Amino acid sequence: MFQSIAHLGRLGRAGWALTREGAFELIDPTDLPGPPATAVRFGRLLGRIVGRHTPKDARLAAAFARLGPSWIKLGQFLATRRDVVGDEIARDLSQLQDRLPPFADATARKAVEAALGRPAQDLFEEFGPPVAAASIAQVHKARADGRDLAVKILRPGVDRRFQRDLQTFFFAAQTLERLDPQTRRLRPVDTVQTLARSVSIEMDLRMEAAAISEIAENTAEDPGFRVPKVDWNRSAKRVLTLEWIDGIPIADRDALEAAGHDLRRLGALVIQSFLRHALRDGFFHADMHQGNLFIDDAGNLVAVDFGIMGRLGTRERRYLAEILWGFIRRDYRRTAEVHFEAGYVPAHHAVEDFAQALRAIGEPLRDKTAKDISMGRLLTQLLEVTELFDMKTRPELLLLQKTMVVVEGVGRNLDPELDMWKTAEPVVGEWIKRNLGPQGAVASAAEGAAGLGRLMFAAPDLLMRGERIAAGLAEMASSGFHLDRESVEAIAREEARKTRSGRVALWIGALSLAAIAVAVWW
Repeated sequence: MFQSIAHLGRLGRAGWALTREGAFELIDPTDLPGPPATAVRFGRLLGRIVGRHTPKDARLAAAFARLGPSWIKLGQFLATRRDVVGDEIARDLSQLQDRLPPFADATARKAVEAALGRPAQDLFEEFGPPVAAASIAQVHKARADGRDLAVKILRPGVDRRFQRDLQTFFFAAQTLERLDPQTRRLRPVDTVQTLARSVSIEMDLRMEAAAISEIAENTAEDPGFRVPKVDWNRSAKRVLTLEWIDGIPIADRDALEAAGHDLRRLGALVIQSFLRHALRDGFFHADMHQGNLFIDDAGNLVAVDFGIMGRLGTRERRYLAEILWGFIRRDYRRTAEVHFEAGYVPAHHAVEDFAQALRAIGEPLRDKTAKDISMGRLLTQLLEVTELFDMKTRPELLLLQKTMVVVEGVGRNLDPELDMWKTAEPVVGEWIKRNLGPQGAVASAAEGAAGLGRLMFAAPDLLMRGERIAAGLAEMASSGFHLDRESVEAIAREEARKTRSGRVALWIGALSLAAIAVAVWW
């Protein structure tokens, strides 16, 4: 009960921030159930009285920024979940900037010593002030062994604050599912669980170091792309030391032109590098905005900040490649079949109907020039259409779609005439040839033979397990399935607790709203 009160207090503070920024204006209460609809209408009315008159397209971003690091991360994550929040809110949250004031230099030095076991002055010849600060960590420029280095340090206490706020997010998601069962289709609890996993990985800088190492191995032979080298001897869970990147920010077109770089080549390089990582490797940088991309003196694209990564399994990669190839070739029937083969669209729907829906997306593109066709927008429309055919939410595809939109924007900023389809065709075509052509068939056959061999070796153990399970089922069939008295009593206590806490939470929520209204009124 006391935890519920604490969660409601934090949610009340969040509600007040949303009210002050006028963010409830973005939510249409028409289709909401009674209590949430009433709360939204009350928030909209109150916002008109006490609002800050923030521009309409940045109200949620402003509110989440005021609420602190955990909410900034939640906002950035929800910006990738258009299926949950809708296009307008996703656009608003996509403007959320992850910038916070830096913590003190002395605090950073203490954190380095605590993480690495030696004072900063013993580890580095030079250790400068912070050059960038975000919600989870900040970066210092340092020097050691004659090399310039970037030292990323977690904010003190940030992990405890995130754990506290994540529990509040779980409370809100679970309460929402109880109040409105229809929201379970959007899987709010699963959404928070995905966010929690992502944050836990970001909180361990060894995971980011490992991601950089994996990307480096995957791209060792790739033309025009590289990542910073990890200094493993000066890295730990809360400190990450990397090669310092001296390059031109990819957003600075004037500086790139002045340095003699070919902007059209760079635009194509950004797109093809991302598609190569996603399709070939199934492991891609999922935060490839302009602030994380540089061009070095040799004209290489250098990516930094690998805290958010995306993974695609073999099935998802085939799905992506065949969909893109199908739209490139205008083969809507095959594109529809891919959805059914992958199990994304339930079998009770007709392939022909789904192909017709895909044609409705693809054909309007025929009369447009290549520079007017957005691959990111195409994937967005595709995911919208699949909802009509009961396709379940696929978080990995949503992260891919969000990154595609960002990467496409980066590429077109460099080359406004960029032909996304012509640029993507060599990478997608090569993947199709390698994996779905004769070469792919040989590789699949070899993999199948290896799998059969492993199954034969495991057969005796599987047979013994099956015999034990069969014996157990036979015993249950003859004597029944029994729960001991302690188990029955524990189940009853838990059900009673959930019922009481649900009623208490609803009453406290109502009283909190009333208290806020009275405080504002007086």
